[in-house]
Amino acid sequence: MTPTLTISQLTKRFQSVEALKQVSLTLQPGKRAALLGHNGAGKSTMMKIILGLIPSDNGEVTVCGGAPGSTAARMQVAYLPENVAFHPALTGEEQVRHYLALRGENPRGAPELLARVGLAHAARRRIGTYSKGMRQRVGLAQTLIGRPRLLVLDEPTSGLDPVSRRDFYDLLDGLSADGTAILLSSHVLTEVEARTDSILILSGGQLVAEGTLADLRARAALPVTLLVRPAEGHAASLVAAFPEASVGADGVLRISCAQSEKLPLLARITVHGADVLDLDVIPPSLEDIYSHFSRRDGQ
Repeated sequence: MTPTLTISQLTKRFQSVEALKQVSLTLQPGKRAALLGHNGAGKSTMMKIILGLIPSDNGEVTVCGGAPGSTAARMQVAYLPENVAFHPALTGEEQVRHYLALRGENPRGAPELLARVGLAHAARRRIGTYSKGMRQRVGLAQTLIGRPRLLVLDEPTSGLDPVSRRDFYDLLDGLSADGTAILLSSHVLTEVEARTDSILILSGGQLVAEGTLADLRARAALPVTLLVRPAEGHAASLVAAFPEASVGADGVLRISCAQSEKLPLLARITVHGADVLDLDVIPPSLEDIYSHFSRRDGQ
């Protein structure tokens, strides 16, 4: 299968600052990749190069089989920035009709696109009356024009409420199932943790980690935490049995262990089954993994 996006040894320098340092990655059709990194890590620079807005200094980038910014690539790529801007005097439907016409599509498709992003009820209201989240959804409707093969999304859920965020990711799931590749930059790690296929971590212009969440958990080898809630009247016996545990104000025992020690520890807890009311196993979060790989000075 031909990758939708291929980046090889990508390097970009701005005067004395090396924004990207020999970054290489591929994104296959239908796959969703989360691009993570602190401010200044190189995320925006990479996206601008993919979109053909700025040139690279070294390396190769292929977008949907063409060069970044080429006519062929532009026809198959859609972009949603963090802060969208539309003419406040236009209605949502008029704005999307305009974009459809620019892409050579039938403007009559505007209501359907707005309905897909949850704006059917406001299609004929002026955008100047929209909330930030509603304007963001107009931008998302614009990205859906022409069935793009690659979506580049920069903090796409900025301004969306929790329900709208869930609907947004449901929409991405459908696009992914239809073969659209998605590159999504976000600082909201809890959102992307369960809704992307792979994680890309940039730090200081370098791609310091790449893989599925399970892959990165294994590589990071961070400890697992087990929360053991004692049955009534059995807290003392559990504390005695697990002297390595810390006990919270709520009486719950918190035990950390290496990944390789998780099953033996669970076996020890099972022996005390009658003393245990509940048990939770908490693996390292994406935030933990990101912090481990990014290794920012002073953070």
